Amino acid sequence: RRRHFVSEYTPIDSNVAFSVNSHRDNGNITCGERLGERFENGLRMTFTSWGAFCVRNPRPVILFSVVFIAMCCSGFVYIKATTNPVDLWSAPNSQARKEKEYFDTHFGPFFRSEQIIIQAPKSHPDTYSPYPSGEDVPFGPPLTKDILHQVLDLQDAIVNITASYDNETVMLKDICLAPLAPYNNNCTILSVLNYFQNSHSILDHTVGDEFFVYADYHTHFLYCVRAPASLNDTSLLHDPCLGTFGGPVFPWLVLGGYDDDNYNNATALVITFPVNNYYNDSKKLMKALAWEKEFINFLKNYNNSNLTISFSAERSIEDEIDRESNSDISVVLISYIVMFVYISIALGHIQSCRRLLVDSKISLGIAGILIVLSSVACSVGIFSYFGIPLTLIVIEVIPFLVLAIGVDNIFIMVQTLQRDERLQGETLDKQIGRVLGDVAPSMFLSSFSETVAFFLGTLSTMPAVRTFSLFAGMAVLIDFILQVTCFVSLLGLDIKRQESNRLDILCCIKSSEETGGVQRSESMLFLFFKNLFSPYLLKDWMRPIVIAVFVGILSFSAAVMHNVEIGLDQSLSMPDDSYVIDYFSHMSKYLHAGPPVYFVLEEGHNYTSLEGQNMVCGGMGCNNDSLVQQVFNAAEIGSYTRIGYAPSSWIDDYFDWVKPQSSCCRVYNTTGQFCNASVSDPSCTRCRPLTQEGKQRPQGEDFMTFLPMFLSDNPNPKCGKGGHAAYNSAVNFINNKTEVGATYFMTYHTVLKTSSDFIDAMRKARIIADNITETMGIKEKNYRVFPYSVFYVFYEQYLTIVHDAIFNLCISLGSIFLVTTVLLGFEVWAAVVVSITIAMIIVNMFGVMWLWGISLNAVSLVNLVMSCGIAVEFCSHVTRAFTVSTKGSRVERAEEALSHMGSSVFSGITLTKFGGIVVLAFSKSQIFKIFYFRMYLAMVVLGATHGLIFLPVLLSYIGPSVNKAKTRAAQERTRGTERERLLYF
Repeated sequence: RRRHFVSEYTPIDSNVAFSVNSHRDNGNITCGERLGERFENGLRMTFTSWGAFCVRNPRPVILFSVVFIAMCCSGFVYIKATTNPVDLWSAPNSQARKEKEYFDTHFGPFFRSEQIIIQAPKSHPDTYSPYPSGEDVPFGPPLTKDILHQVLDLQDAIVNITASYDNETVMLKDICLAPLAPYNNNCTILSVLNYFQNSHSILDHTVGDEFFVYADYHTHFLYCVRAPASLNDTSLLHDPCLGTFGGPVFPWLVLGGYDDDNYNNATALVITFPVNNYYNDSKKLMKALAWEKEFINFLKNYNNSNLTISFSAERSIEDEIDRESNSDISVVLISYIVMFVYISIALGHIQSCRRLLVDSKISLGIAGILIVLSSVACSVGIFSYFGIPLTLIVIEVIPFLVLAIGVDNIFIMVQTLQRDERLQGETLDKQIGRVLGDVAPSMFLSSFSETVAFFLGTLSTMPAVRTFSLFAGMAVLIDFILQVTCFVSLLGLDIKRQESNRLDILCCIKSSEETGGVQRSESMLFLFFKNLFSPYLLKDWMRPIVIAVFVGILSFSAAVMHNVEIGLDQSLSMPDDSYVIDYFSHMSKYLHAGPPVYFVLEEGHNYTSLEGQNMVCGGMGCNNDSLVQQVFNAAEIGSYTRIGYAPSSWIDDYFDWVKPQSSCCRVYNTTGQFCNASVSDPSCTRCRPLTQEGKQRPQGEDFMTFLPMFLSDNPNPKCGKGGHAAYNSAVNFINNKTEVGATYFMTYHTVLKTSSDFIDAMRKARIIADNITETMGIKEKNYRVFPYSVFYVFYEQYLTIVHDAIFNLCISLGSIFLVTTVLLGFEVWAAVVVSITIAMIIVNMFGVMWLWGISLNAVSLVNLVMSCGIAVEFCSHVTRAFTVSTKGSRVERAEEALSHMGSSVFSGITLTKFGGIVVLAFSKSQIFKIFYFRMYLAMVVLGATHGLIFLPVLLSYIGPSVNKAKTRAAQERTRGTERERLLYF
């Protein structure tokens, strides 16, 4: 039958058939088809010539590539890494960043915080019976006197911790927040022990006789939690409640686990040590870091069976992330080694055991991997030249991305060459050039569309996404350039080695096994796709089932994608064995106050006029919708507004302080200088007379005359209203202290446990501030009210992350569509099919995120943008193979496309990545497990199923029609070789 078939199919018949068909079809070729064919042919001819050139001149090409890589990598001299969380997660021009800079400039940076949460698991509740009468008052386990003494011992030990930096001794007193310095150098320690002046003797202070105890620490505690600024508890003890640092200690800051306002039922104590944030003084900052390190070490080694302690320092999260990164280095390395080993082995096709060392392509695989890694290094080096800093996401994500894209191209190139047969009289350089002309347009399509998509991703306002897109786009572009230059030359050298029977790696040694040259070979995976998978998938009864299943999955994902949580649980950034996880758990369980929030009134307001004062203050005669009153009203419905307590109002305390009825505001009648209430001097007189006019609020010059005195007055037993400790930093003077500039009014958020709590708190605070600005009537002026809290700069991204995600993903899809349209020879419908498939992958990624508990944040958004790029790899090669196929029906063309490209895509991306991803599951890091293992696995599985199952079926239904001009050109190219191929078979 073969002889009969060959004898009937003569060269004359072939030419005649071609002539008739081409003449018949020529009239139906449209301008678009002709343009697409010419563009396609131009790409093919260009890459064919270029491939042949690289094989003929391997040394210059490789040398030029090495020089180019070396020049780019020399930029590592200027490399900078961004480790500051503010720079990582907040754009410089964002609202929160501008507000943070405004706050830091006018009031100083927010202090560093070292905090301890203490429980007494072995202690039992205590009951206090007041004298002479009254109901019994229960006291929680940590409020027994014995436990309080032990906690005070711990507190004193922490105060005496000694660290060393640059041959200098550092103690807490050297770095702590001391608001009354230099008059009072006591550190601010927010602790229940400060009700007792941090003194064992005052804690033991008791008044009574041999029969009854009239007053003791119970009495003093119950008074102080109601009047924390008092300098006399009015009991028989007459002990002060004001902290040794000169400020009040609010009970909701130092007690935890109580119900309502029953502070005596507390089940936990909270001790906070505020430390100055020396962000402008690197030496002092390093001293603070050194002390914090000793603080952490001390508490890690602290042992008291009566106390359970959880703690955190300002540096704890950063330290634990660094430790986590270092511990995961081995996991990441193993992941890459698994991928490297697979690539090196899978590239070769062994004909027999005797030719194992000849037919293997370990050296070529290693060279391909080095090219991929070099492209990443070049990207980093180039941007380092321009001073663009590196981030942790770039280091962790981009090698994975570029390896997926680069390895896929390597497999397509090598495996297509392995399946190709050298034509009679064809040299090696022409064969590789011809193969490159066939596959390079597909590689160019995927790489260039990914590059454009990533570069357009730099339009994002999120620094993490913008930096990733910049480095990724350059790395993918350089990777493609090196693959069609350096790798093609190396491939030519490897084929020459194989044809000369030289061993892989040990190329100087020649094998004794003789052969007639490199034989055409088809791998088992290729045969599986060609003979089993493709025909079975595209059977008439199977295709509707595939469409129904994928549409069902898409519908489910679309239905649940809006339920994906937004934010990043801070505990996920910690290793499983981190001490900070216990702290986070106890913080959400016991704390009753969230982060402090400052309502800042910008510079420009007139505080000296009665109208201006009424807009702000909260006392008698103030507006019902004043700033202080609105914040107070918000605190009344704290469960909704997330404002926990009434604000501290410097202006209301100033009005109380300056009243002539009080003994606070006094001046020397001879000099007019301020005279503290504790000074006994007959020359000290009231600031304002006891007249009707004097009892009114100070206005005009009087307001500015006495305000600096109030802010410099230290609280004392005769006047507890002095504003030095509480408000010294709350008021910013301008014009040589003749006017009040920016000021703030501080309160606290309610306890914020989850990311959604933090996001909602920021959103509600901004709504309150905007409403205050509007009701004050200053909306049209050049100043406003805004809220500031230390966490806003990190959580602001979540207010717009849905918009950012839609914008970035649409930009990526749009660019992929445009580039695919052009590079497929203006096959618009083919580009539509590719875009639809990629969009389905993205939507299904959101479905997986909901199912697997992956929240939407900067890390997951980077992965979603990356999944667009990887999805292109799964879809573009099969789609292009479909468009250039000359088979008669869509089903036949889809089967041919899947047969020829499916095995390379499956082995190049799916199997390569799968092995590396599985290793990430053994990481100790929760972030690695959730945002890398889970999301990467979802990327690969969804990409493979959509690209190798759904897409071929979709093309078999609605794929673009055959381009007649391409068909004619393909027939013309194969006309001279058809008889030879038929005779061979």
